[in-house]
Amino acid sequence: MSAQENRVMALSEWEERWQTGRTGFHRPIVHKFLEKYLDKIVHGQKSIRFFFPLCGKAVEMKWLADMGHTVVGVEISEKGIKQFFEDQSLRYNEEPVPEIPGAKVFKSADGKISIYQCDLYKFSSSAIAGKFGGIWDRGAMVAINPCDRQKYAALLTSLMESDCRYLLDTVEYNPEQHKGPPFLVTEDVLKQLFEGACDIELLQSADGFEERHRAWGIDYLTEKVYLLTPKKQ
Repeated sequence: MSAQENRVMALSEWEERWQTGRTGFHRPIVHKFLEKYLDKIVHGQKSIRFFFPLCGKAVEMKWLADMGHTVVGVEISEKGIKQFFEDQSLRYNEEPVPEIPGAKVFKSADGKISIYQCDLYKFSSSAIAGKFGGIWDRGAMVAINPCDRQKYAALLTSLMESDCRYLLDTVEYNPEQHKGPPFLVTEDVLKQLFEGACDIELLQSADGFEERHRAWGIDYLTEKVYLLTPKKQ
């Protein structure tokens, strides 16, 4: 892990990736793990409020909204947010967010999807007047700087309803071969981050290696999906 522990990416670097089209992390189809384990998040409820940290232009936001759920995302790149609404042919409104200086929120015309353009760590439950029943985290936990993980875990914990279900997609590979992102996140790391706050269940482990990963210099990649639930107080 030592090669990755000190790795820091500035927000401007992520913005540059959007501006130059280097968004290989984006997937144009609904993720197989979210599709497979959606029932574990929804748990029989017809409509819940989903949170998408570092959402980019994730197609799953529209997919869930079409089922009747409401979705709130946070993304630093205005270009990424606008691309989402354009790609999904959704009309949207743009408004300032008084609780978060400098932030904007982009809302679909039907009000089902809201994406906040701001620094993730300036986002809070008070800014959006509530908490979440479900979280889908693909490309967020593995993308944040390792030095910020404790802050990230604290934020997500603060946003969870008491019966929230948090589905987390992670990757594992030899960290000596690739400096990240995405960063290696193991179950031991998760236990340290959410100790005392959440129960953690490994739902599935699968070979996630693709041809594009060879360019990273790695020779294997394991994708793991976890379900995190707040501990009963």
